[in-house]
Amino acid sequence: MDDNQNCETFIFLSSNKLVISIYSELNKRIYKNEISFEEDIDVLKALEKLDYFLDKEIFKIEKKIKNFVKKVNIILDLNVFFSVEISIKDINNDDNINKKNLNYLLYEAKDYCKKTIGDRKISHMIINSYHIDNRNYSFFPKDISGKNFSLDLNFICISKNLIKSFEKVLKKYQISIGKIVDKRYISKFLNED
Repeated sequence: MDDNQNCETFIFLSSNKLVISIYSELNKRIYKNEISFEEDIDVLKALEKLDYFLDKEIFKIEKKIKNFVKKVNIILDLNVFFSVEISIKDINNDDNINKKNLNYLLYEAKDYCKKTIGDRKISHMIINSYHIDNRNYSFFPKDISGKNFSLDLNFICISKNLIKSFEKVLKKYQISIGKIVDKRYISKFLNED
């Protein structure tokens, strides 16, 4: 087996199906397997289905793609994410608003959110809008000055215990987690495939 080939593996898990897709470094799909469930299932049953699937299929998959599956990105279409909305403001003394100001506010907001969410992990951080001197922007404006700069943010979070449950299942097959993402969020940027 070629341990050095760069493949990216995705597991999609919803209440009614499980899909594993593997892409080459050229973003060409080299493997796909989809299993539909007879009835809608919850997250615990989904973990059981994933474990059963990997137990039966992982060696066949690795043999077929001539590579080890070491890391997977998990896309969940399950009701396991929750959102935290936050607005954060910076009083800008030098009037110049730049990426440094933006990064400062983002780090500060992330720290506040981490203190609030407890035993959960931030999966996505989304900037909904930028506000500069009472003007609203949907994008970060270039070459702008102002005294007041604020952001409206949305953090999409997931339970650390659920992440550990996924890690426990995957560890049995020497697989680690790359990212766990919310299908509803990423579907805005990707096609269904």
